[in-house]
Amino acid sequence: QLQLVESGGGLVQPGGSLRLSCAASGFTLDYLAIGWFRQAPGKEREGVSCISSSGGSTNYADSVKGRFTIARDNAKNTVYLQMNSLKPEDTAIYYCAAAPIYYKLEPLYDYWGQGTQVTVSS
Repeated sequence: QLQLVESGGGLVQPGGSLRLSCAASGFTLDYLAIGWFRQAPGKEREGVSCISSSGGSTNYADSVKGRFTIARDNAKNTVYLQMNSLKPEDTAIYYCAAAPIYYKLEPLYDYWGQGTQVTVSS
């Protein structure tokens, strides 16, 4: 069964850091582009960051540029989202998604995880 599993979410104080992981089971991420999305209560899902299958291209939402970094480790079949200088407005459920086409920050990906909660609060 093809599955994406996010982990690494939690409660963190403003200014803190978290690293989210997106691990695949049942298939390899080697040839897939990966996107990270988030959805806060009462808001639409928005693209946060994405990375091409080769890792040579990345994109970030303006709201997270300079604070978040996406990276992939194909040997571990995992993609990471390092989140620094977190703000309360980063609070959301974070999802990873995969597709053979690099959809950048558009929510058109074929495979989706169940999400991991990130809460930024003092």
